[in-house]
Amino acid sequence: MIFLDAAATAPVRREVLEAMWPYLTGDFGNPSSHHQLGEHAARALAGARASMAAVLGCRPGEVTFTSGGTEADNLAVKGIALARQAADPALNRVVISAVEHPAVEESARYLERFHGFTVDVVPVDAAGRVTPEAFTAALRPQTAVASIMYANNEVGTVQPVAELAALAREHGIPFHTDAVQAAGWLPLDTRALGVDALSISGHKIGAPKGCGVLYVRGRTRVEPVLHGGGQERGRRSGTENVAGAVGLATALTLSQAGRQDRQDRVTALRDRFIHAVLSGVPGAILTGDATERLPSVASFCFPGTSGESVLLELERQGVVCSSGSACAAGSDAPSPVLTALGIPADVAQTAVRFSFDASVTAEELETAAAAVRSAVTSVRSLGAG
Repeated sequence: MIFLDAAATAPVRREVLEAMWPYLTGDFGNPSSHHQLGEHAARALAGARASMAAVLGCRPGEVTFTSGGTEADNLAVKGIALARQAADPALNRVVISAVEHPAVEESARYLERFHGFTVDVVPVDAAGRVTPEAFTAALRPQTAVASIMYANNEVGTVQPVAELAALAREHGIPFHTDAVQAAGWLPLDTRALGVDALSISGHKIGAPKGCGVLYVRGRTRVEPVLHGGGQERGRRSGTENVAGAVGLATALTLSQAGRQDRQDRVTALRDRFIHAVLSGVPGAILTGDATERLPSVASFCFPGTSGESVLLELERQGVVCSSGSACAAGSDAPSPVLTALGIPADVAQTAVRFSFDASVTAEELETAAAAVRSAVTSVRSLGAG
């Protein structure tokens, strides 16, 4: 099997499992307990928080552990918006882009349905990018929070986050970015990016599913989404997943070692794969920005096919990939991300996404490109018949 669906989830790294193991076995204590087992867990949690802060360029107290990227996005969008509205009821608007992950979009729509917010959606260009002009036009004196993702999970387009965050700051508006897909590939220094909040999910970078983190700048007020014992400095109640936090911190630290070399190598392989598909499959359309895209994502539409049929044929040939976001699995509707790029709905339904982890090889991608040519040809011939 050639696994090209790393944007959905990546395999857990052995080093991560080894780092987690003590906190799944002997050191199983609750970090809030005031005895030796609890103190061991609390020290491990503090160490994981410090490691995360070192990568993110922030203070340990600005790191909140969550159950994943979805919870981190919910806490950022809902939490910041509700806290600001509580301080000033006139702050009742949220800015998102047209290509956000459902965790951000649905959080904004929740605020719209139940708390009287207006959601201002920033359009994207044909490459899926939010322009500074379009972003600025969406900002209002009543905007409570703006959330623009760092890199898109379906087409891989990278947004000019630092520039957008600076524009939000000029207007006094907190800026959140979903960095779930960017982690491991792009710089994550929150000070350099200028963001007020940033979300990461562990299972995209070699940690297990069920662990994530939200960075929130120290003076940014956040209304909790989960209430209870007041853990995580009151931002996220619930007994902390110590092993998950240790695993996430280990995975993120490992992902930064040699990041630039890894990025350069995979980018070159990605570009060769894109060229092989576009030159080998008549009518194939690359989606997303041709250059400002994640090293790890190559996404296409294959007009005259069904994306799901191409996926099935590819899997029969030993290549595993996806038709888009794993969070939309089971839906046969065209991707809102692709239609936001101006791609017609019937063409959007032919989409296939290939996403790589750092271990991908040239041989695997050469084999995959040949399988794509064969699969598309087979599906088209069946359709014609």
